Parts: sequence; structure tokens; C-alpha cells
Amino acid sequence: MYYSVIKEYDIANGPGCRTTLFVSGCRNHCRGCFQPETWDFTYGQPYDEKTQRVLLDSLEEDYVAGLTLLGGDPFEEENQAVLTGLLEAVRERYGQRKSIWAYTGYLYEKDLCKGGRKHTDVTDRMLRCIDVLVDGPFIEEKKDISLQFRGSSNQRILDMKQTLETGCVHLKGAQ
Repeated sequence: MYYSVIKEYDIANGPGCRTTLFVSGCRNHCRGCFQPETWDFTYGQPYDEKTQRVLLDSLEEDYVAGLTLLGGDPFEEENQAVLTGLLEAVRERYGQRKSIWAYTGYLYEKDLCKGGRKHTDVTDRMLRCIDVLVDGPFIEEKKDISLQFRGSSNQRILDMKQTLETGCVHLKGAQ
């Protein structure tokens, strides 16, 4: 897996001060995407053990609320195994003290659930680590800069703990 950038002290992609990993690789190719360079699966730098240590260490301070995964798309099949390892390492080291957010252009119940076109042998493990999933493609005609934590009004902010517990999609906060 490759990644384009790691942003420490990010305040735009989830609540509080966060570390954000922008992964490479996306097949959605949304018109108006703010990072089209990340569509390329080999854009940026290879993700390795050193990268993972940097990410884990960046979460150490109490004022860092958590980790956010963006892209590209974290749920492309090529990215899921590596990211599952990262998310499980975050949970092992920090428990629930740090929240984990992920953004995907895919839809949870259509693409990520068992039988979905992006479901792999590690997808369920990955989803169990995530607190909040922002799902749905960016749609330029539905772009709304007044929305918090999403770019277009079709995108949803899902409470993954409740969603997985009940088996029904639970939206987080006011949409």
C-alpha cells in the first residue's frame, strides 16, 4: 500500500486535533475530487513499519483525539489488510481513548457488508475498529461547504459501533 501524506494536528477531518492518513488508490474517481492524485495506487510513498510507528507515536499526546483515514479510499481491496493492521495496533495501544474515523466513497450496506463488492476477508475486522464511517461518493452537484466533516449532502456520518451492534445503519448526530 502507498500513502500520499500524513497530517498531524488536523482539525478538518473529524472532531478535535487528529492525525490523518491519506492513502493512495481509488476507483471512484468522483468529479470534483479534492485529491485526484490519490486515485493512483502507487502515488506517494510506500507504507512500511516505520510509517506505522510514526502514526502510532503521533497519537501519544492527550490532546490528539484520534486517527482519521482518507484517500484515495481506505476500503479499496489493496488497502484493507494494511489498514486493518494499523487500526488493530491503535486499539491495542490506546483502547477506546482515541477515536478512529474513516472516509469512503463506497456505501456501507451496499459495498462493505458481507457480499458487497468491497468486502474482503478483513473488512469486518476493519469496521469493528472504526468509531465513525463517513460513506458515499462525493457528488459535485451536492457539494455543500456548510456541512461539517463531509463534502456533499449525500454523504452520511455513521456511528459504526451502534450500526454493527444493531445490524441497522445508525447516523451520528444531525445530518
